[in-house]
Amino acid sequence: MKIAIIGTGNLGLSIAKGLVTNNAITTLYLTKRDISGIEDWGEYKNVFTTTDNVLAVQKSDILIFAVQPSQLSSILNDIKDELTDKHVLISTITGFAISQIEAIVGEEQFIIRAMPNTAIAVGASMTCLASNTKGMKRIKVAEAIFNRLGSSLIIPETQMQAATVVCASGVAFWMRLIRASTQAAVQLGFDSHDAQQLTMHTCNGASKLLIESGNHPEEEIDRVTTPRGCTIEGLNEMEHKGLSSSLIHGMVASFNKINMIKKEQ
Repeated sequence: MKIAIIGTGNLGLSIAKGLVTNNAITTLYLTKRDISGIEDWGEYKNVFTTTDNVLAVQKSDILIFAVQPSQLSSILNDIKDELTDKHVLISTITGFAISQIEAIVGEEQFIIRAMPNTAIAVGASMTCLASNTKGMKRIKVAEAIFNRLGSSLIIPETQMQAATVVCASGVAFWMRLIRASTQAAVQLGFDSHDAQQLTMHTCNGASKLLIESGNHPEEEIDRVTTPRGCTIEGLNEMEHKGLSSSLIHGMVASFNKINMIKKEQ
């Protein structure tokens, strides 16, 4: 696949790393206003760095936009005359609706919104996808890309804000839970390195159990809780202190904030 990433910041670099690591490219163009920080990517075979978005569009079929919301309109206006019926536009920009993109480049373009997370750098992103009517004809292309970089799910665009909280912000939420578990393990006597190893791999195992079994979390919880045992004692104490409630309230607060940002744009 001939891919260009327009705006190679943190997320763009994560996507690039995933694409290169998983051999998912024929050519890859990475663009940035200041390419001094990404020039070493040009050492990879068939990877090119440039400040010229138009050149990247001309050389590519799939365009992944990973810029700030305030920059996208200007970029789309700059490259719209270069777009052909071969191009698939994939936007990762939070809060920038498909209708806004169509207003600049036209409804006849294949337009897809993607909400990956930074785990895409290690091929483990949960990416949500939505498209315009024309874009549904190329949604499989986006699925093929993001399934090589983790998992993907097609959703209505109306759920994209919520997906941002659950999947993109969700990485930070899970990191905080892992950090808290690591701190507890240190208090229980493990050194910090071992504590983090225990926590990370236990978290990874819990996720794999659910993914591969298809079970509800409570089914797996029941397997490790015994009457008057240590597990149920710990779980109940966490719930008394508001673990589930705090997590839910935090995610709802994040959702409300992202909607506020959208209204202000």
